[in-house]
Amino acid sequence: MTDSSSDPLLAGYHRFRANQWPRARAAYETLAEAGQTPHTLFLACSDSRADPALIFDAAPGDLFVVRNVANLVPPYQPDGGLHGVSSALEFGVKALKVSRIVVMGHALCGGVQAMRSDSGAAGLDFVEAWVDQGRPAVRQALSSCDHDHAVQVSEEAIVKLSLDNLRTFPWIAEREAAGELTLTGLHFGIADGVLRVLGDDGEFHPA
Repeated sequence: MTDSSSDPLLAGYHRFRANQWPRARAAYETLAEAGQTPHTLFLACSDSRADPALIFDAAPGDLFVVRNVANLVPPYQPDGGLHGVSSALEFGVKALKVSRIVVMGHALCGGVQAMRSDSGAAGLDFVEAWVDQGRPAVRQALSSCDHDHAVQVSEEAIVKLSLDNLRTFPWIAEREAAGELTLTGLHFGIADGVLRVLGDDGEFHPA
C-alpha cells in the first residue's frame, strides 16, 4: 500500500477529505443525484500553472473543462477521425447546453513558444503536428509587432485562432448568432496573476 505521507496526490486527497469534503459534501451529493449542469465550457492549456478551477474559484459542477497543449481548438472536421477537443465541445454544447465557451491562454506558454520557432520538437511524436496548426497565426501576429511584445502577442493570437475555429462548428455559430451561447477570450499572467479579457476592439484588457 502506498504511504500517503510520501505521495503528494494521496496527501492532497486526505487534505481534501479533512478540510473541503465536509463543506462540499452536500453539493457533491446533489451533483451525483441530479447530474452536472455547468454554465461554462472552459478551453485551457494543460500547463500546471494555469488551472481554471483555481483561478476562478469555481465550485464542483460549475465548469466543463477541456485542456490541451496551448489551448488550441482545431477547426470543424467531421471526418470520422478521433477528435478529442471536438467531441468535448459537442458534448458540452449539445448535451450539457453550456451558455458560454471560454478560451484562456496564459503567459509563458511552452506550446506557443514552440510555434514561434521553426525547429521541430525533437523526440516528440505528437506535439510537433499539434503546435504546427498554430504557427501561421503566430507568424502573422508577429509580423506587425515589436520584439518586446512578441511573446504576449503570440499567446493572444492563439486565443483568437481558437475562437475563430470555434465559429467553424455550425452548432456553435448558430447558437452564438441566436444569443444562446457566448464566446470569450482570456489571457492569464502566471507571474502577476492578472487576467485580461479580449474586447470587441480585438485587444486584451485587464478584467
